[in-house]
Amino acid sequence: MKSNVGGIDKVLRIVVGAGLIGATVAGFLPVWGYIGAVPLLTGLLGWCPLYPLLGINTCPTKK
Repeated sequence: MKSNVGGIDKVLRIVVGAGLIGATVAGFLPVWGYIGAVPLLTGLLGWCPLYPLLGINTCPTKK
């Protein structure tokens, strides 16, 4: 599993995912807010399963 999620992409995914889960726990969103686990996990792991299918890679190339 090669990393395909770059720095800014990671930060945004983690913030959005944690925000959705936090809002759900606080009662601002219904149970569907737990979908925030998906961007949170992809941000923490640095790998998105849809990116290879779409031919996207936001991770900078290491030389």
